[in-house]
Amino acid sequence: MKIVMAIIKPFKLEEVRDALTGLGIHGLTVTEVKGYGRQKGHTEIYRGAEYAVSFLPKVKIEVAVASEMVDKAIGAIVGAAKTGQIGDGKIFVIPLDHAVRIRTGEADGAAL
Repeated sequence: MKIVMAIIKPFKLEEVRDALTGLGIHGLTVTEVKGYGRQKGHTEIYRGAEYAVSFLPKVKIEVAVASEMVDKAIGAIVGAAKTGQIGDGKIFVIPLDHAVRIRTGEADGAAL
């Protein structure tokens, strides 16, 4: 089992969720985050004054998947979140040793 973590643009969230649901991956955690990558933020003009926006709003998605579904999940996220512009995001894959569904006590693959 793995945790697939993706940092994406906020307006792409629904498309990514739909793509993952289409694969049969149900249940994900979404967190609103701020950060920057290579673009290191940008400048904006507000009421005639220019100011720097160092941290850009992003969405972090975390989903636990079976190891054999990792490549499909990554493909679905990339396909749905890609705009071709700088700041599209990143995907990280983290090992998951053990999972338990609290309600039923199911463990590991059955808990996903």
